[in-house]
Amino acid sequence: MYTHQDLARLQAQSLKMQGWIRRQTFSPGNEKTLRRFSSWEVAELIFRINQSTFRGKLAADPNLPLGEVEEDGRQRWFSLEEVNELRRRIRINRKSLMPPRPEGKRAFRAAIANFKGGAGKSTVALHFAHAAALDGYRVLVVDFDPQATLSHSMGLSDVGEDHTVWGIMARDLERETDRMNAAAQGAESGTALPQRKLPASIRDMGLGTLRPADFIKPTAWPTIDIVPSCANAAFVEFASAQYRHLNPEWTFFGAVSRFLDTLADDAYDLILFDCPPAIGYQSMNAVFAADMLYIPSGPGYWEYDSTTSFIGQLAEALEDLSHGFENFPTGKIALPKAFDDIRFLMTRYEPSNELHQAMLGAFRQVFGDRVAEHPIELTRAVEQSGRFLSSIYEIDYREMTRGTWRRARATFDQAYEEFRGHVLAAWTAQEASA
Repeated sequence: MYTHQDLARLQAQSLKMQGWIRRQTFSPGNEKTLRRFSSWEVAELIFRINQSTFRGKLAADPNLPLGEVEEDGRQRWFSLEEVNELRRRIRINRKSLMPPRPEGKRAFRAAIANFKGGAGKSTVALHFAHAAALDGYRVLVVDFDPQATLSHSMGLSDVGEDHTVWGIMARDLERETDRMNAAAQGAESGTALPQRKLPASIRDMGLGTLRPADFIKPTAWPTIDIVPSCANAAFVEFASAQYRHLNPEWTFFGAVSRFLDTLADDAYDLILFDCPPAIGYQSMNAVFAADMLYIPSGPGYWEYDSTTSFIGQLAEALEDLSHGFENFPTGKIALPKAFDDIRFLMTRYEPSNELHQAMLGAFRQVFGDRVAEHPIELTRAVEQSGRFLSSIYEIDYREMTRGTWRRARATFDQAYEEFRGHVLAAWTAQEASA
């Protein structure tokens, strides 16, 4: 017979192994660090200019960052801060290297979501965040998944549940309840309206006084921040059900959206959500805060079946919430929920696999041009990056053959470029006040 004590002992053993893996993967200080990028990468893969043009720009202005030259090496290697400084100061044919951003708009929000575990949600979110950072964008990632794969991949492991999405929701319950109580006014006769009460166990946590910055943590990437997750945040589904009972008028699904609305419009350019493989309180918060829904799916029949179930149950959940809360204030959230765009992305795709070809064809037959043109291919380098809690962008190409590394990077570059195109189209079309 096995009890909770046996499970706790197994977890303790696993945590020891987790620590060993981190020591093999991260720096000697047990912290994830970001590598430097070679002048070849900066010129051809990041700025997409000729190497000779890049060398000429460096030679013409000695005040530009020059990077570092490794011992016995010919390449210059630049930190991401130096890359961004070069991006701000260099012009090619009088054109800026800064990425496009619609003027006067808040950050664009995209949710990476599906039912199926192993569909590649965290992998897609990680690579899109890193690709966007190399593209010059400032990124905030929000990890809604209690498995915390994205948080661990970003280098965060020692996270308390108070500073996760659960903390944001508990904070929102307290603040929204106080707002409702303050707005309640009685009749002229002096009759007072009933006050919504929260137990001391909730208020004593002190989450209502936390600032938005208290939930946002830096990562090894200087232009990527994260609202992390942790395994202890798994109980959010149980806690949220209790919170709804305490204040039935609380629009729980708007908690994260209200949190993000308090950030300055120009604090970030892109906000990415990594969603759990289920429809619940956390995933519905991601959905209602998102401008775009990006749905990754593997190339098998069961993944197709799961994706079909996901969009069906999501439709039902959105309809139920629209009817259940139609008379309650939801801030900037409009009911029924509408997305600027919805896209499907096939992951773990093998071009030579006939089954994968057939399933991609089936997806396109059903969802049409909603399916991304460039699926993410399964390569050895992609598998290796996943094993070491890294994206392909973090792996030094000298650790494998350059051809293997280039092929893996190319599949994510193409997927990201397509994603960016959809983001910019939807972002530009948004109302400035959104």
